[in-house]
Amino acid sequence: MSHAIRFHETPVFPRGFRCASRNVGLKPTARDLTLFASEVDATAAAVFTRNHFPGAPIILGRETIAGGLLRGVIANSKVSNVATGATGVEHARRMARAAAAELGTSADRILVSSTGVIGVPLPIEKIERGVVGMAADLQDNPMVGAEGIMTTDSHPKALSASVGNATITWVAKGSGMIEPNMATMLSYLFTDAAFDAPTLDRLLRAAVAPSFNMLSVDTDTSTSDTCAILANGLAGPVDETEFLSVLVAGCTRMTEILARDGEGAEHLLRVHVRGAKDAREAYTVAKSIVNSPLVKTMVHGADPNVGRLLMAVGKCFDCTIHPDRTDAWINGVQVVARGERLTFDDAIVRETLSREVVDIAVALGVGDAHATAYGCDFTKGYIEENAAYYSS
Repeated sequence: MSHAIRFHETPVFPRGFRCASRNVGLKPTARDLTLFASEVDATAAAVFTRNHFPGAPIILGRETIAGGLLRGVIANSKVSNVATGATGVEHARRMARAAAAELGTSADRILVSSTGVIGVPLPIEKIERGVVGMAADLQDNPMVGAEGIMTTDSHPKALSASVGNATITWVAKGSGMIEPNMATMLSYLFTDAAFDAPTLDRLLRAAVAPSFNMLSVDTDTSTSDTCAILANGLAGPVDETEFLSVLVAGCTRMTEILARDGEGAEHLLRVHVRGAKDAREAYTVAKSIVNSPLVKTMVHGADPNVGRLLMAVGKCFDCTIHPDRTDAWINGVQVVARGERLTFDDAIVRETLSREVVDIAVALGVGDAHATAYGCDFTKGYIEENAAYYSS
């Protein structure tokens, strides 16, 4: 679906939205604090991590989003404000109050996010001092906001597309500790279309399910995952069906961008499962394949060891799997038929595995359900990045 939508060549904000980012001393020199702002209150919805150790911003965010209105979002990188107890929650509240004062609104209209190392106290005084004056820096380039929320990302991530008279803009970060459940990394969606909060919540969940929730870099669900959407209504109403189509397409495209930027990744891996008994089983098999370290290393090494695909399917014990009905393809080259490895040209499959995008398709032959999961290969770079993450 994402390829049917024309994204803007250069990302832009919908009318009424701007952002700013700067270095406030959390990192040595790079931008580490971002402020997103709407000219007027925006209806809002969000989904958050289901990890049992949610960060302080998640605890506060669930309370804030219940109001269904936001004027802005403040997010810092480098320190995640997770496992910091009651003090961490108070720091998140202070962060909201500081941003609210800067934007001339109330703290319950500000969503707070933090990303970075777990278990380190948030240097709240640096944030409180640093946010002063950011309203004067607000500008129209969403990439500026994307820079301030990066951790191990290799580049800032933003997209925008038109839907009727309105615009949708996606800004996100994420590179490791990524297997979402209810949300993903940090993702902020902005639109000038008019929707009430319950409708917005329904649309967001419908868009997250086949996109961000099907992304896994490393099977690890972050303690800080947040996906929020703000709609300020300045473009007026738009067709809901058309809006959802573009929303899903943009979330899917951003999912691919995030997967490709997995820590140390060299390949985007897409796993398409069809012919499953039901949606749950399609989801389970797709995730099993994309999460398999052996499949990931197979892709990284361009090694046509298709037995690893069969292993990843076969270990889904709670799914309906019939080997004699199972077929598989790698970038369109059939490698398994009716559960048996086909005789194929190794050189051709090695070449196709060496491409930047690797599509693995599996047909189970037991029903009509399908699912697509997104991930990446495992490399030495992933290990090196995470072996020194706390110390860097």
